[in-house]
Amino acid sequence: MKRLSILGSSGSIGKQTLEIVDENPADFSVSALAVNKKIKLLAEQVEKYRPELVCVYDKAAADEFSVILKEIKSKDSDIRTELTSGMDGLIAVATVKPADIVVTAIVGMIGIRPTIAAINAGKDIALANKETLVTAGHIIIPLIKEKGVKLLPVDSEHSAIFQSLQGLPYAEGTTVHDGNPAVDKIILTASGGPFRGMKREQLVNKTKADALKHPNWTMGAKITIDSATLVNKGLEMMEAGWLFGVSCDDIEVVIHPQSILHSAVQFKDGAIIGQMGCPDMKLPILYALTYPERKYLGGKRVDFFELGSMSFERPDKETFKGLALAEEAMKTGGSMPTVFNAANEWLVGKFLADEIGFLDIAKGIELAMNKHKNIASPDVETILNVQRETEELLCTHL
Repeated sequence: MKRLSILGSSGSIGKQTLEIVDENPADFSVSALAVNKKIKLLAEQVEKYRPELVCVYDKAAADEFSVILKEIKSKDSDIRTELTSGMDGLIAVATVKPADIVVTAIVGMIGIRPTIAAINAGKDIALANKETLVTAGHIIIPLIKEKGVKLLPVDSEHSAIFQSLQGLPYAEGTTVHDGNPAVDKIILTASGGPFRGMKREQLVNKTKADALKHPNWTMGAKITIDSATLVNKGLEMMEAGWLFGVSCDDIEVVIHPQSILHSAVQFKDGAIIGQMGCPDMKLPILYALTYPERKYLGGKRVDFFELGSMSFERPDKETFKGLALAEEAMKTGGSMPTVFNAANEWLVGKFLADEIGFLDIAKGIELAMNKHKNIASPDVETILNVQRETEELLCTHL
């Protein structure tokens, strides 16, 4: 039985991970959970999974939950869950002793410190927090190799690439491919989001409600907006670079509206191996949790007769400028990916609060990148300082 610690148990990935636990009770148990503010859902999870430790990141919500937890314990003396909060709490959940694997399903740069702590504690990582590698891949990947733990991608695209590379050698003691010479390029697919095929003039008045109508996937709000801007695909390019040891020039983004081919690898001999399936995040989550085994997963299967055909298009980098800016940030390296990511996080928050327009997201990212003086190899403190400086810049100029 694998014991799980889940950072972000109230989000889309976290909830689906717990559904997998429900479907495979002999294979998984829950050691620790972390949420930001959704304490009503956390209360239900505590009663059901009886974790050793939980974290409510928001201090005010944690104080409120402490009362709820006492009531839960008074009704069931077998529940001995302890409560913690803040960054120290996230780190405690990430390093809790019984856990074998940590599912990092929180969104944003807040995931960097807990992920590093988990690796140092010898935990395997099921990574759904792409921002950690985008901003700190130069720290994370060497640490993974040093500690000899597994780094297992949960994003559907990176899981597809990972699955397509099975049978090739890895870096010593890890699941990280380190620039394998057999690989010619990575083919990174994208649905195109809700605005695929539109031009800039058609996007001027697009609202939050419009952007949240993803045609294929059910995801959290932030990632859904990132999909609409194609920023998500830019972040995935950077993540793929670190996971698979490839440069920006070795990654080709392909728009695939049906979301059946989740990504692929082209090899030196011209062969292309990819992973196909219905758009369902449970598949990559389950594979990360059971690797190298493949377990049964219920749900819809691809019917090629029903599907009929699949189509592929080039991305429109002029309309969806976020993708072009991501390529620039990836090629620049250093602290520039942090600026790209931090600006996007801040701007998406403003868009979701109806404070800026859809096209202002890419405009703000470009502004932040143009004003940043790049730092070649930032440590964690520098990365977090760059995040704060980027947010302060945007506050001043937007």
